[in-house]
Amino acid sequence: MTSRPQIVGSSPIRKEGRDKVLGRAQYVDDITLPNMWFGATVRSSIPRGRITSISFDPAIPWHEYTIVSAADIPGENTIVHLTKDHPCLAVTHVNHCEEPILLLAHPNRSVLPAAVAAVHITYEELPAVFTIEDSEKKEQIIWGEGEHANTFKTYLMQKDRKPTPNEIWQTADYIVEGEYRTGAQEQLYIENNGVIAEYHPEKGVTVRGSMQCPFYLVHALELVFNLPAEKCRVIQTETGGAFGGKEDFPSVIGSHAALLAMKSGHPVKLCYDRAEDMAATTKRHPSRTRHRTAVSKDGKLLAGEIDFAIDGGAYATLSPVVLSRGTIHAPGPYHWPHLTVRAKAMATNIPPHGAFRGFGAPQSIFALERHMDKIAKVVGLTPEELRRRNFLGTGDRTATGQLLKDPVDMQHLLTRALEESDYHAKRKRFDAENPTSTIKRGIGFATFFHGAGFTGSGERRLNSLVEIELTAEGQPRILVSSTEFGQGTNTILCQIAADTLNLPYEEILIAQPDTTLVPNSGPTVASRTAMVVGKLVERAAQSLLAALAPFLPASRYTPAQFCRAALKYLAQHGSLKTEARYQSPGDIFWDDETYSGEAYPAYAWAVYVAEVTVDTTTYSTQVNNFYALQEVGKVLHPILAAGQIEGGVAQGIGYALYEKCLWRNGHLANNQMTNYIMPTSADLPPIHVSFEEVPSPHGAYGAKGIGELPMDGPAPAILNAIEHATGLAFNEIPLLPEDIFERMTCTPGSGAEDLNSIDRDTQVETSEVSA
Repeated sequence: MTSRPQIVGSSPIRKEGRDKVLGRAQYVDDITLPNMWFGATVRSSIPRGRITSISFDPAIPWHEYTIVSAADIPGENTIVHLTKDHPCLAVTHVNHCEEPILLLAHPNRSVLPAAVAAVHITYEELPAVFTIEDSEKKEQIIWGEGEHANTFKTYLMQKDRKPTPNEIWQTADYIVEGEYRTGAQEQLYIENNGVIAEYHPEKGVTVRGSMQCPFYLVHALELVFNLPAEKCRVIQTETGGAFGGKEDFPSVIGSHAALLAMKSGHPVKLCYDRAEDMAATTKRHPSRTRHRTAVSKDGKLLAGEIDFAIDGGAYATLSPVVLSRGTIHAPGPYHWPHLTVRAKAMATNIPPHGAFRGFGAPQSIFALERHMDKIAKVVGLTPEELRRRNFLGTGDRTATGQLLKDPVDMQHLLTRALEESDYHAKRKRFDAENPTSTIKRGIGFATFFHGAGFTGSGERRLNSLVEIELTAEGQPRILVSSTEFGQGTNTILCQIAADTLNLPYEEILIAQPDTTLVPNSGPTVASRTAMVVGKLVERAAQSLLAALAPFLPASRYTPAQFCRAALKYLAQHGSLKTEARYQSPGDIFWDDETYSGEAYPAYAWAVYVAEVTVDTTTYSTQVNNFYALQEVGKVLHPILAAGQIEGGVAQGIGYALYEKCLWRNGHLANNQMTNYIMPTSADLPPIHVSFEEVPSPHGAYGAKGIGELPMDGPAPAILNAIEHATGLAFNEIPLLPEDIFERMTCTPGSGAEDLNSIDRDTQVETSEVSA
């Protein structure tokens, strides 16, 4: 076999890069089909109520339109995610503003807004629930019944699966309590949600569009249309960003467009504008986390109680998955002798929340890393020393009881990150300068981990399949349902196949996901593509090589020889397609009942350091420098990997300081780019990205997941830095200038000015208990 430079670990040009740069890439709104019509959605204007009447303004020529209601649905009136609580179209009641009630289609797109406005719906309004606390009161039951009313899902996770002994709480040197909150966040992908649907009475439904998970939509269409899977075809078009926002929501918009296509007899394009996309689609779950921690005088964690709650919105969607990830990541990379985590997802009358990069972990990690800084202050240790005394390491067990067999060295990562950021010198300098300056400077950090792949037995249930086939020209073509939406899926999978087959990267093809052509290799979520799907590509490529072995030179071959061997095989056998199906590692077992065991095959580990300034005249915060160090196994494509980290950090800065969803009576009031404020390039600091490479046996060439990780660390690192700069502990994000103004200008004695010993903003006291 001819030796050639290794492709894994290098940074070849992206597979779809040229088409995007040259404008050849076809996004869904670039595509036109013959006789295509356009769709629009008539939505609820109230958060909760009973529909009493629907009328149509006679000024509109309604005979030109196709109108779809729930009565037109041939199958079940449900959008299936994890449960069947989510109506495809409202019938008698609405449970959130923007709930779809009717669908319209017309050959002229420009007339649709006026038609939507001409549908008049009256309601009997019912009291609505907008917060976790109001949902907990159960004064209004808006979902479920009995003891589980208003609660989508609960988890109980206990270290050693038993209660913490009372004597630990009674004899601990310190008991530290705190409450922490995070807000909703819009994914704000560049391309809005959009699909084109076709319907044929015999062939069934075809939907193409912008999405992450084609087989999710297949499953949704099966139920809505009462069709077998083979009559529900889904094709992913070029997708301009997703971040989780196109994981489950295409099941909604895809089903709607297909219903319009069925009734109109035409292909129907349904694309949201920015305002509708922001108001009606899913966002990151708001959260509330309460910590109660027993600590020894030398800074050792003795026991913890964590209550983690998320706002799921009106329907369950993916809230159980988000809650699960947040629950498992709530204890962080620390050793807890005793721990109880209680978690719940609550129903409110807000449009349903859903998946967003990190999905649950950014919420619970924010709380933990703020709480660790609080514990350090109470005990009298530096934030660094407290963490060093409690880090997990190789051979330790996580809070779920998982033995860490692969190398873990958080001590080294912390040392390296603090050295590269010049943390100690800057902290000392800022301490000296701040008392006499109106510009307060601070530096803080967060230490965290993120599990790669689906939680627990999720990968076993997915049973993912990957195929590689030879084209008629003798080129290998990868067949996967994993989607490319800007993160580099096509590129890294082709790199893996190229190295395994010892072929040039340019020789490897990858099919556009089309559910009639590609197998179900699982959803493109949860940092699983490189590790799980990449490993399957590697195995399928090895099988392809084994099949061609009789036709190849015994020791070395060139690309030309590979092609000749492939053509000879095809001439004799007609075709060649190899496959690899997921096989659960023998030492990975998860118990869903006790919520314990091996939560993930592998973890990425990280230390992020943020350097900030707080202007005490404008009360604005600027992140001046950011250092991101992570161990993610083998880095497959250094440029793409660094880009993933930089993008995640940018989103994390927005999460911490800028992006606030303003709800008014359940409606998103700032659903425009002019008033939903996100950081621009001018607001972002230099982001210094560094990697440690400790290859994992579970991933292709040692790769682990990377995509979710950079969302977890920025917000707590930034707020830890702000506390260093100001001496004030802020425990809710997004932290806006007006929030800082309110705290810095409060009247002495009001109870909001001193947070060194009491978090009065969260009404939770830090108590010290003598031994």
